[in-house]
Order: sequence, then structure tokens, then C-alpha cells
Amino acid sequence: MLNTFKNRIRLIATVFTVAILFIACQDNYKRVGEEASIKIFPEGVAQNFTLTYSETIKELSTQDSSISRVVAILKSPLNENYNNLAFKHQIFPDGLQVDFYDDDNNKSVITADYGIVYSDTNLIDLQGNVVIESHDGKKLETPQLYWNRSDNWIFTENTFVYTNPEDGTIMNGEGMDFNRDFTFFNAHKTYGLMTISETE
Repeated sequence: MLNTFKNRIRLIATVFTVAILFIACQDNYKRVGEEASIKIFPEGVAQNFTLTYSETIKELSTQDSSISRVVAILKSPLNENYNNLAFKHQIFPDGLQVDFYDDDNNKSVITADYGIVYSDTNLIDLQGNVVIESHDGKKLETPQLYWNRSDNWIFTENTFVYTNPEDGTIMNGEGMDFNRDFTFFNAHKTYGLMTISETE
């Protein structure tokens, strides 16, 4: 009987000691700054990334085959895919180049130092030395540019330089929106010297 009493005391003392150790080992340290931020990892990373957008010339039925044409080719040294998050997006941290082809297969090129493609909103954010060169030699340079893929509408609120070799003009300004083919554009604020050719 004395042994069982001693064993119970030892058991209670052991449980009490372990409980004190667990309570004492709690992490009460409050994290701030970079320690406090939640680490976010992409669901996929691709190096030497190339993505080709194509479309068929006519609508296909179940037994049909048709010729497709290339609409755009996106190339980048690195692609990080964050479509696993609530706000889905893809990042091109080392820059990107997009080659666009119109209905006549004329190629226009967009380059940028950094890009983000927002999957749900169909918006592309291009940053750093953004240059658009159309197939007919027109060129737009700006530090940041947005492209709404749903409407094929491109816009910026930053400064820009627009060069049109057809009429020999160079336009400087701030804020511009235009369609992908440069057939319609609206400059919000222009300044500097512009040469405008007159038609008779």
C-alpha cells in the first residue's frame, strides 16, 4: 500500500513537472516586420517561359478541324504562377516580350522589365522601360502601361514618348489611352515640340 501511494505521488509530480515545462515553453514572442508577414509561394515556376495564344479562323463543331492562327506569343526568362491564391495572378520578374499578330499577320512587339497578369480581371500591368513597337514603325515608350485584354484597350497615366515615322512626329505627354492597333488614341496631356502635317 505504501508503494502504490509513493507511485501515485511520483506520477502526480511527473505530470505537474511536464505541465510546467509545456507552459514555460510557450512562444510569447511577438513578431513584427518581415517576420510577421505570411510567406507566399507560387504554385509553379517556369524558366525560359513561352506561351502561344492562338485562335481558329472559324468556329469548330465536334467533328470539324480548322486552321488556327497565332494571335500572340509571350516570352519571358522567368514566370511565377500564383493562381493558387484568392487573387490569382502571374508575375514575370525578369521582364517579358509579347509579339502580337493582327489579321494580316503583321507583328507588333511589347517589351517590359516587369509584368503582372491578373487572371480574374484580364488586366496586364507592365512596368519599367515599357516599349511598344507597331508593325508600321510607330513606337510608344513609358515607365508603366496597363492593357485590358477584355477590351483590347491600353492606357497609362505616366509620362510617354510617342514616335510616328509616317508623319515624322514625336509627341511627349502624360497620360494616354489607345487601342491595340494604334488606330485610335487619346493623349491626356501633351507638351514639347510636335510637328503636325497638314492635308490639303
